[in-house]
Amino acid sequence: MVQINRDELVKRFIAYAKIDTQSDPTSKTAPSTDKQLNLSRLLKEQLIEMGLQAELDEYGVVTATLPSNSDKENLPVIAFFAHVDTAPDCSGENVKPIIHKNYQGQDIILPDDPTQILSVETSPYLKNHIGKDIITASGNTLLGSDDKSGVAIIMTAIDTLIQNPTIKHGEIKVVFNPDEEIGHGTDNINIERLGAHFAYTLDGGELGELENETFSADQNIVTITGVSTHPGYAKGKMLHSTKVAAAVIDATSIEGWSPETTEGREGFVHITDIQGGLEETKLTYIVRDFTTKGLEVSHARLEEITRQTIQDNFSKATVSFERKKQYRNMFDVIQNYPQCVTFAEEAIQRTGIAPVRSLIRGGTDGSRLSEKGLPCPNIFTGMQNIHSRTEWVGVEDMVKAVETIIHLAAIWEEKG
Repeated sequence: MVQINRDELVKRFIAYAKIDTQSDPTSKTAPSTDKQLNLSRLLKEQLIEMGLQAELDEYGVVTATLPSNSDKENLPVIAFFAHVDTAPDCSGENVKPIIHKNYQGQDIILPDDPTQILSVETSPYLKNHIGKDIITASGNTLLGSDDKSGVAIIMTAIDTLIQNPTIKHGEIKVVFNPDEEIGHGTDNINIERLGAHFAYTLDGGELGELENETFSADQNIVTITGVSTHPGYAKGKMLHSTKVAAAVIDATSIEGWSPETTEGREGFVHITDIQGGLEETKLTYIVRDFTTKGLEVSHARLEEITRQTIQDNFSKATVSFERKKQYRNMFDVIQNYPQCVTFAEEAIQRTGIAPVRSLIRGGTDGSRLSEKGLPCPNIFTGMQNIHSRTEWVGVEDMVKAVETIIHLAAIWEEKG
């Protein structure tokens, strides 16, 4: 195995982390924020400097191609994806990455806000990094390792393959897209034009993790209509829709069904937005399960509880439901292409670590890519405490992810 340039990997990551690329869920444009393009343009320039053909399209998607150096014909084309945007949940402006060398297990007090403390008690995975280097932000912002660690890993892996032509590989596509954090990461990716047969997102967590399952996801918008009258003459007439909504929220907040009381393969129903007034209130729920059948069961339960609550307590109110499909479990597609997972597991093993096959209690770009016909598991990057001011990433984890990509490219050439 070739030596990975750790310093260059860290240099890339820190440079990317410093660029504010937060996406905006309220935006109607693609990309949702112009500032994401600052990183996208830089990545295009760097890929061209490596000698690749690269382009940045009108939607902020960067694509590049590393040609095959193999004598074999008809090898599958493999793509690696990472997203450039960071989450709207926490500030991404003026990020100040800090390298903590040779971490020894002590509490880390982030300098710009001493109330932000990273410790092994709250982040047990830190124990795996004693004696190693980790990177945090300074306390006022997220770090952006979700998913700039993935971006830096892919860039370093591709550069390493270019610098080491004795490592044989088929054609490789690189894709950096915006707006993953707001659910629009793959909206404008043309799978047919990309021309890849299999793909991997670099957007996972702990060392060795390989995720081939996600939630299936829907939205259910519950519209409750009350009775509006002048409040001075409301006795016996008015029915405030928000009071009905409050009763419905209470009735649907069930132990073992709300997200704060579920784990593993358990699905949930979760209210994400409340908008309304006297006459009408809209409750937006997200519905999550690992099977489409489970989604149907939860939709039916939500609607039954809502109707029964209104019927028993608010006979003048009316209710309607609007279901919207969001994404589906990528396993539904990936299970038909087992080599997509087994090759990745072998690549992880070749780095000297044990692969850990796991599931995601959420979605990734891989969910929609798989649904579009491009099987796409998710590979670890090392990112931890994402979307928060105590976000951090281990340098050694990123190095192992680079090694994994290089081995994976070689395995697809050997066995593909």
